[in-house]
Amino acid sequence: MLSNALNRRHFLKTSVAGAAIVALPLPALALTEAGAKQLVNSVVADINRVIASGKSEKAMLRDFEKIFVQYADVPIMARYALGADARSASPAQLRQFTKAFQGYISRKYGRRFREFIGGQVDVRNARRIKAGYEVRTSVKLRGSSPFDVTFLVSDKSGRDKFYNMFIEGVNLLLTERTEIGAMLDARKGNLNQLIKDLNRTG
Repeated sequence: MLSNALNRRHFLKTSVAGAAIVALPLPALALTEAGAKQLVNSVVADINRVIASGKSEKAMLRDFEKIFVQYADVPIMARYALGADARSASPAQLRQFTKAFQGYISRKYGRRFREFIGGQVDVRNARRIKAGYEVRTSVKLRGSSPFDVTFLVSDKSGRDKFYNMFIEGVNLLLTERTEIGAMLDARKGNLNQLIKDLNRTG
């Protein structure tokens, strides 16, 4: 399970979307390797800036949500996490779910970002994949050996965005899709109730 993998490393407990999400055709020469690396560097720098700010947890979580919205392709991630039920949802429900999902993810993982204090994230390399670029990083937290975190980046939204992460090979968004699906099943497919509950969860 993703939570077990992350707890072993004292990283993100469970997680701010792989290549199996959608075939995302890219305009020729639009997204570059340098651009994909820069995106990941910017994500890491902004997270570290919030951690070092000394703000309250509530304020930090609001900042983490802004980072998630800025750098992640949230609509693609939310739609994938919802799975087949996204096809039967109304446009209004999809908008509401996307908003609830971004807050849920930001709170869920943002509370663990303090574990980055004193740690180091190094961008190692990037390689082209069908849906954009795969950017590999090495994460070293205090008291732990280095481990791999991989970002998948595309420009499908018109800007360079990451749409998934793999932590020690574990697919973050696929795990979230399983968890969201279980939540929806527990509510007998009531998407409106799921949206309400996601706004209170994480």
